[in-house]
Parts: sequence; C-alpha cells; structure tokens
Amino acid sequence: MMFTRYCRCILFTPALAVDRFARGQQSGADIALVDLEDSVAAQHKDAARQQAEAFFTAPRGPSRRAIRVNSVTRPEGFRDLLALREYAVKPDAVLIPKVESPRDLEIVEQVLGPSCSQVDLLALVETPRGVENVHAIASATPRLKALVFGSADYSFSIGATLSWEPLQYARARLVTAARAAHVQVVDSPLFNMADEEALRLECRLARSMGFSGKAAVHPRQVDIIHQAFSPDEHTLSKARKIVKESQARDFNICVVEGTMMGAPFVEAAKRTLEEFGSQGG
Repeated sequence: MMFTRYCRCILFTPALAVDRFARGQQSGADIALVDLEDSVAAQHKDAARQQAEAFFTAPRGPSRRAIRVNSVTRPEGFRDLLALREYAVKPDAVLIPKVESPRDLEIVEQVLGPSCSQVDLLALVETPRGVENVHAIASATPRLKALVFGSADYSFSIGATLSWEPLQYARARLVTAARAAHVQVVDSPLFNMADEEALRLECRLARSMGFSGKAAVHPRQVDIIHQAFSPDEHTLSKARKIVKESQARDFNICVVEGTMMGAPFVEAAKRTLEEFGSQGG
C-alpha cells in the first residue's frame, strides 16, 4: 500500500541553530529537517551549508533526516546540492522549494548524481505556476515521496490573506495530484507556535481534505500533529470490523454500526489497518 506514516509531521530546524539539532531529531517527528532556505539570511548561506552536515553525522534518532535546499533555479540551490554530494552521511530526503515543473526535480536528480541515488525527494509547491503544474510534478519521478504545500509564499504571490479559506483551491489541487500519483501530501505549518487550538483546527481541516500530514516549526507542535493524523482506537476497531464483515460476506456490501459499507469504505478501512494497524489489538 502506498499510504504510509512516511511524513505525518515534518519538523523544520534552522541550519544555523546547531544547539537545536538534537532536540529536533529527538522530537519524534516522522521527518526531522534542517533548513538552508528561508531561515538563513543570504550572507550566512555558506556557513549554514557547512554546519548542516552535523545534523546527519550525529547519532540517529527515531526520525528520518532531511534537508531543505535553496531553490534550484538560483546559484545557492546548486551550491547546496553539490555540498550534499560531499556529506559523509547523506540525508534520507531532500525538500526542494518552489518546485514549478518536473524539470526542477530532474535537475536535482542530475546534480545529486549516483552518490545520492538513495535520497528521496520532497517537492514544496508554493507558487501559482507550481499549483497549476502540480499533477505533472507529482508523477515526475519514482523518487518523489511527497508534495508539501507552502502557504506563506503562495498566499503572498497571489495577494491572498494567510488564512484557510482563500487557499482551499490550492490545497485541493495538491491533495488530488498527490493521491492520483500515490505519493504523500503534507500541509503547510502553522507559524503561530503558541496557538495550540488553531493548530488542532488546521490539522482537522487538513486531514478532512485528505492531507497525510502537516509541517511543524517547533517541537511542541509535533505531538498535536501526530495525534491529529493518526486514528484513535475506535477508528481502528471500526476498521477491523468493516474488513471482517466484508470478508464474511465475500467482499459484498456489509453493515457496520448501522451504516452500509461498500467497496470504498472497505478499501479505506484496509488502508487504515495497513498504515496504523500495529496500534492496539
């Protein structure tokens, strides 16, 4: 099954914040990411590129380890990719910002070369052109594991407010493209780190739209996001009932808790159990 717990939460840590590397990697986030792009001023890019290597040479925690490079249409992005080729320990994944076409992913694959052939790719879609081309981006390469929505850049580029309603169209396009291509799709972070209720609300909205996870900008957000994008025991129990009742009726329509369950419900239940079935009995 293509739907996995690959990235319920991607936690961003600035590359210059070396003292926060360990906390990020021990946060429990599915992906702990060190950032070379927005959190690093232009005059500090070289230093950040060098310091980021320590993020990957440190002892591994429970998270996959990733890095966000600069845009590959800019010199700094090329310098980032060339530096990754020389890292003693390669990241598990590279997040590519401002992806606008399959060509951006092709450039990354070619520049990284054979030394990084096992590195996964994550595409950050955050421009109008990227949103319009998102279906082609999602199916561009087998190495692409997820689309990530960049709400801040996208809202600023179209002149919209950074709130939920104006960005529903873009979010819906990302979800549809990702699911059609069988890759994950991760929502933008909530930048107000102190507003837990707003985070819970955005998580509920994102999950209801079909997102598989949400990015985080602080470790305190990780548990809330993981809880929101993981089923509770009642949901798992119901999924088991649906699959069991369907099998008992030779995979024909069944009734569980008073609701008629056809093939789409059964497939959704199977997906839930394959993704999270190890939780509980």
